[in-house]
Amino acid sequence: MNTIILLALPDEAPLLRLHPLVYYTGVGKVNAAIRTAQLIERYKPQRIINFGTAGGITVASGLHECTKFVQRDITCQALGCRDGQTPFEDDIILHTGVRGLTCSTGDNFVMNPELAIPADVVDMEAYSMAKACIRSGVDFMCFKYVTDRANETAHDDWHDSVDRGEKFFISKLQSFGIAV
Repeated sequence: MNTIILLALPDEAPLLRLHPLVYYTGVGKVNAAIRTAQLIERYKPQRIINFGTAGGITVASGLHECTKFVQRDITCQALGCRDGQTPFEDDIILHTGVRGLTCSTGDNFVMNPELAIPADVVDMEAYSMAKACIRSGVDFMCFKYVTDRANETAHDDWHDSVDRGEKFFISKLQSFGIAV
């Protein structure tokens, strides 16, 4: 299998549920890391494409490509690390391309625009997927559809628009020559 498409939840792209290249990770960094690693080990893909929903920090609704990934919920200053840095590793930002937005991944649903989040979008899985791909030498592409503004109405806004980005993602897959 040359390409694998990863989503956290079937609700994000209901029309793709039965597509043979689509797999689901579940929500959160641990689920995403485990499932991504399992799929890499089993199928040895050359490329993984992630599609999912995200909160917009600097961008509004629409499909956006992310090429830089950070963890927003890791803090280890006591170990001499900066916010977002995994202890005893050098990198804070993972890079998978030169153009594109920064996605901040954490195991929390962001609903406070007052937080200082150094990213364009926020999600709960992409950093883990990117890290598994980088460590395994697999190309990683990430497309996030912004469903909300990561504010006090984010939960309701996400529920109302969770599947609205699917048509844009399908167009993106077709532009890569992937039949949908």
